[in-house]
Amino acid sequence: MSTIINSRDRFDILFPLRQWVNQIQVCDRNTAHLICQVIPCCCPFERNVKFFGHTFHIPPLCKLNPLYDEFVALRFRCLSYLADECAEDITKYIC
Repeated sequence: MSTIINSRDRFDILFPLRQWVNQIQVCDRNTAHLICQVIPCCCPFERNVKFFGHTFHIPPLCKLNPLYDEFVALRFRCLSYLADECAEDITKYIC
């Protein structure tokens, strides 16, 4: 008998929200632009801070967001929609 709990056997309270974000279909140019503006391309919290001649690196904190992967995938779907379906230049959304 195994006492190790598989990750898929655990209860995920955020599963409905993850599923909802993953099912969002991008089919409107304005919505795609809005999502690309709201979801940043890189973590806004990552910084290098100089303090008394020493540099301290603050790592990206976005990975602490339990829905980080879903939001990144949604942003990618929006960028793909704008580039492929709308034939728009998306370089302003790329870091």
